[in-house]
Amino acid sequence: MRLFKKTADTPADKPITQTAYTLGPLQSGPPCCVPEPLIRVEKLSLHYGAKPALNEVSLDIYKGCITALIGPSGCGKTSFLSVLNRLTDMIPGCRVSGRVVYDNLDLHNPKLDVQALRRDIGMIFQKPTPFPLSIRRNIELPLREHGISKAADLNDVLQRVLQDVGLWDEIKDRLEAPAQALSGGQQQRLCIARALALQPKVLLMDEPCSALDPISSGVVEDLIQRLRGQYTVIIVTHNLAQARRIANYAGFFWVRERAGCLIEFGQCKQIFDNPAHELTAAYVHGRRG
Repeated sequence: MRLFKKTADTPADKPITQTAYTLGPLQSGPPCCVPEPLIRVEKLSLHYGAKPALNEVSLDIYKGCITALIGPSGCGKTSFLSVLNRLTDMIPGCRVSGRVVYDNLDLHNPKLDVQALRRDIGMIFQKPTPFPLSIRRNIELPLREHGISKAADLNDVLQRVLQDVGLWDEIKDRLEAPAQALSGGQQQRLCIARALALQPKVLLMDEPCSALDPISSGVVEDLIQRLRGQYTVIIVTHNLAQARRIANYAGFFWVRERAGCLIEFGQCKQIFDNPAHELTAAYVHGRRG
């Protein structure tokens, strides 16, 4: 997929320097993670008008791993996700500084094809957001927008992604029914299937289980774990037990001087069992936040 628009004078991308949170491969856990960063974030700052949201966040996101972002509400975790697929472009007065490199491409190069980027880096929101269309059309619409129109191809993708999220056997006989008639957990899995239909490399998940009942939440959590290795997943969650269960890496965000900042980043086991920063320890042990 071409992320840069065709131009004769597209400059070569400069290599990014190592960040303070460049880590090696996991010492334990599943072998699916790749010990190379897919996304590198260096001194990322974000303002909404005059209001700071993030201040000089630096970390690496590893390919095929699940990275959990934890911390109290209002510390910039969702804003961080929005930067990664340029949703911040749609917010008037939003200013981004620093550098974000995805797959060796500078995300804020003005020649970047943002539509292609958002196909590569999909977003799942806190509240399920099915289109007010049939189940089938929820999957087909983004495919058609990206030039896939043959009925056989559409049907193949439809069945594949619904099987991937465990929905096919539940809804295969009512694909023409309204998507909004599904249960909350089914709607969220449909939204994940819709994102997977475009074959992304990265899935950004903003508290995908918070609006669901415990049973549906467990189903979605199991699904996220099955995606490990096939996709790079970055999930914002307030559920510390969930983060501990599913994540390979974790980043702890906090607010300092009215802006969100990254206090600590590391392998998930280390963050929860042996945090280096006293504020991280207070948060994961329930004394702060």
